[in-house]
Amino acid sequence: MALTHGDTNGIGYELIFKTFEDPEMLDICTPVIYGSPKAATYHRKALDLPAQFSIVTNASEVKDGRINLLTTYDEETKIEFGAPTQESGDAAIKALDRAMSDYRDGAFDILVNAPVDNDHIQVEGYPFHGITPYIETCLGEGKKVMPILINDQLRVASVTDCLPLNEVAAMITKENVEERARLLFDTLRRDFRISNPRIAVLALNPVAEGEGKYGKEETEAIIPAITAMEDDHLQAFGPYAAEDLFGKGWYTHFDAILAMYHDQGVAPMRALSDADPIVYNAGLPVISTALDITPDFEEAGKNIVSADTFRQALFLAIDAFRNRNDYEEPLKHPLGKLYHDKREDADRARFSIPKKHAGSPFPPKHSHGIHTFAPKSYGRAPKPEQAAPAKPKEPTAPSKPSAPTATTAPAAQ
Repeated sequence: MALTHGDTNGIGYELIFKTFEDPEMLDICTPVIYGSPKAATYHRKALDLPAQFSIVTNASEVKDGRINLLTTYDEETKIEFGAPTQESGDAAIKALDRAMSDYRDGAFDILVNAPVDNDHIQVEGYPFHGITPYIETCLGEGKKVMPILINDQLRVASVTDCLPLNEVAAMITKENVEERARLLFDTLRRDFRISNPRIAVLALNPVAEGEGKYGKEETEAIIPAITAMEDDHLQAFGPYAAEDLFGKGWYTHFDAILAMYHDQGVAPMRALSDADPIVYNAGLPVISTALDITPDFEEAGKNIVSADTFRQALFLAIDAFRNRNDYEEPLKHPLGKLYHDKREDADRARFSIPKKHAGSPFPPKHSHGIHTFAPKSYGRAPKPEQAAPAKPKEPTAPSKPSAPTATTAPAAQ
């Protein structure tokens, strides 16, 4: 597991050292910190943390059962807790660059990034807008990466990432919505091992309660994208008004939410839970997670930061790595299908879209609109009506006992 140290004036080293205070963490992964021995030593002493690490110069020297610190630069680094500087930004990008190079050489399986300050990172010839777009450029192989934000209650992705609001509507096309929805579906099935994920798709435009009116983007892009997924037997539902999906608790009946823009999904997510979201980068060859936070300069250097969410980001990455391996292993040497697996039919029946039952967040197939009705059965078939109680039978005379049968004596030994 590669861990980049983030902005050296922030909380990166504190998160990493506190995460590995428990020695049992070394039983589930081999950590390799991409950073600076001098910066790490300064943080350890200033924060009075009992962190022990072994310094290595390349990935071939990494050993299991200990914290490895791979030197990405050896210059003196001035540490100024709470003050983002160009020097601290340079330290962050040097660690990230070395990790990108080492991954291409097969040096690690999982990448977890400590937070950086985007405004103080400069890359020649490249406008740096965050770790996720940078990893996409380096490792994405021309494919688009989609951040999925995850906390204890929700998984949220968006069709447009951090675009200005006045540019969002132009990006809501059938192709973009369907591409993101399919990537979300595939990621849930492959990396989260959800066999038949259910995805709720949000509408872009607000609607009046009960009127079911929707706008151009829903008619021309969102609904056709949902229909295309339904035709391929993928469980996509919507488009839902955000106030109903979140306000009425319907989100609890889905495995993930696809919002149209960042704040549409993330604002309710943060309102529903105090936990900082974890960013899971879908669509990459490497398993990659991070925290959806800044370097937290106000709390840096005070030894007051909790590492719980960062530790959860590690656990999420490890689980996803194992899930992906388990999912892909049978596909490497596929066998011909020798029998009909009835469980596949059972799954389809369990998650199929009801066609005749109303009062549910799952609409009849191809009857799209902004859904504002309250859920009742959530896709389950209505209960059969109670049958009338059967009349008691007339008492009958007991039958005559049959004659006992003869038994055979055991044979002599």
